Amino acid sequence: MAIEGTTEVREKRIRLGMVGGGSGAFIGAVHRMAARLDDHFELVAGALSSTPEKAKASGAELGLDPSRSYSDFKEMAIREAKLKSGIEAVAIVTPNHVHYEAAKEFLKRGIHVICDKPLTSTLADAKKLKKLAEESDALFVLTHNYTGYPMVRQARAMVANGDIGAVRLVQMEYPQDWLTENIEQSGQKQAAWRTDPSKSGAGGSTGDIGTHAYNLGAFVSGLELEELAADLDSFVEGRALDDNAHVMMRFKETDGQRAKGMLWCSQVAPGHENGLMVRVYGTKGGLEWTQKDPNYLWYTPFGEPKRLITRAGAGSGPSAARVSRIPSGHPEGYLEGFANIYTEAARAIFARRKGETVDPAVIYPTIDDGMKGMVFVDACVQSSKRNGAWIKV
Repeated sequence: MAIEGTTEVREKRIRLGMVGGGSGAFIGAVHRMAARLDDHFELVAGALSSTPEKAKASGAELGLDPSRSYSDFKEMAIREAKLKSGIEAVAIVTPNHVHYEAAKEFLKRGIHVICDKPLTSTLADAKKLKKLAEESDALFVLTHNYTGYPMVRQARAMVANGDIGAVRLVQMEYPQDWLTENIEQSGQKQAAWRTDPSKSGAGGSTGDIGTHAYNLGAFVSGLELEELAADLDSFVEGRALDDNAHVMMRFKETDGQRAKGMLWCSQVAPGHENGLMVRVYGTKGGLEWTQKDPNYLWYTPFGEPKRLITRAGAGSGPSAARVSRIPSGHPEGYLEGFANIYTEAARAIFARRKGETVDPAVIYPTIDDGMKGMVFVDACVQSSKRNGAWIKV
């Protein structure tokens, strides 16, 4: 995958470590596939589990050198930082409550961090992590992977270009149904930690998927949130965290418009497996993208028929082309979008290796995006506790 009009020189693979993501972990496998897709990374070390036996077995499954398969991320950070060929970057794919401590150990040793979202489990830890990231020479990348889809990049470019005029409305949805029943009580591992405030944080559906929807809406529209009013529910009896949220938003004034937004996220909506969607409406037209059909972007100039823009097809611009791999008509999806975040991170790391400025075309979610997500969750929880009061962010 090359930036349009250029030829990328093949760099030596980035030595990657991983914290979490051992045997049976969904997101760890996704990160490994994403990191390898464009062949910019090589997994050479890992603290894949806090259980020594599982860490060792997981490392063996992945072919890691036994001497570089750790059961403790701090030990891994200390040792790898001293090795001549130690890791250059680390992927953190643990439950949320581990993110801060793990990222801290690597950042303070100058090792680039690629962290799963949300940023941390608490806003206090997020603030401390932001300070550490700003003081470190290392890069911090947050895997809000949906920003890597080519047609999301296309939509963002069209908004920035004024194709839909000044933005008035942003609609964000992310419904799922997998927590419709109390499966956390059955021992289902993903459900157990995601509904546990000590591991997930103050937000349930808001932190898990609401942050994705909010990030996507902000990424495409280019708007900054000013205040919100939220109504959070835990519909399943005994559940400690929200499993459904309705959020109204007011954005900061831009182009003479004070845009409004609405976000719905739910994990108790039967019939929805993974219904991520964003719609943006302006004074001249509207855009609509859904993750289930990620290669399509609907564009409607006001008063004209709807137009379908396809990935790498007619009407698709350079912002989408630079993160596309194959010709139009051949679908690219979740893993490719995720891989685009890793490849953008690789481009930034390669530039750092050579002491060069990162190409402005390189886009990846940063510590600031992570902070915005944490502030969003905190404000939602505050608002809901106050019966949907408006909270400035």
